[in-house]
Amino acid sequence: MIAIDWGTSSFRAYRLAPDGAVVDTRSAQLGILAVQDAKFVEALESQVGDWLSAGEAPVVMSGMIGSRQGWKEVPYAQCPAGLKEIAAGMAEVQWGSDRRAWIAPGLSCRDAQGVPDVMRGEETQILGALSGIRARSAWICLPGTHSKWAQIEGGRIMHFTTYMTGEVFAVMRAHSILGRMMADAALDPVAFQSGALRARERGGLLHHLFGVRSRGLLGDLSHDDSAAYLSGLLIGHELASIPRLGGTVYLLGAPQLTDLYTEALKGYGVDTLILNADSAVTGLFNLAQTRAQG
Repeated sequence: MIAIDWGTSSFRAYRLAPDGAVVDTRSAQLGILAVQDAKFVEALESQVGDWLSAGEAPVVMSGMIGSRQGWKEVPYAQCPAGLKEIAAGMAEVQWGSDRRAWIAPGLSCRDAQGVPDVMRGEETQILGALSGIRARSAWICLPGTHSKWAQIEGGRIMHFTTYMTGEVFAVMRAHSILGRMMADAALDPVAFQSGALRARERGGLLHHLFGVRSRGLLGDLSHDDSAAYLSGLLIGHELASIPRLGGTVYLLGAPQLTDLYTEALKGYGVDTLILNADSAVTGLFNLAQTRAQG
């Protein structure tokens, strides 16, 4: 089969053996925003046309390719959901005389006040990583531009929450007065942990953010350490909002991010375990198997 993780900025394809083993991989900076005039068929054929011609099937895709800006908007499956519910929500796209693919639906839930939350692509990563979770009930954190915290129970995603931590860091550094006092320097772990611990104190995020500037002005924080402190502060506020944070948190993401979250969680006395960052391909394989079984 062909498994495709098609996001906003990148395209990753995996050619799989019948047992799910990866035979070949391809990737390109061909996310949905780079596809002109919605020519997704042409984009797909340009990357894996030879695999398709060789008869590889099924083709299963996840990520923003199923969004409103993608090939076909696929309605979100609703929490709680596991493999069965998400596979049931997959939608088919067809082209040519005999080619077709299935797109995963993403996932939605609502918080206690009824405000909706959504994910596309992360649910497939989580499904692929479940075998690495020993506990029946656990938190999985997927750090990134929009960090996700998902509560897992019995192999199902019960609920999740999104935090714009990475995006806020990027915006504050590039477009706010705080960034004018930040140097491009290696992240200092002491400054980072200081910011993470500051988030546990009274005052709130908006007040704490101004402290990045005032500490720099009065010499409490160097220009080299300001970015690390801001990163720790934002991640710390993210952690402070997680209910019943304890036990072991499972981290799923790029090493440079999972390392930061591991360090921040140490300050909360929480252990971490790193899951396979390439779990999306396993999730897509499992979705294909589940759909085939009806």
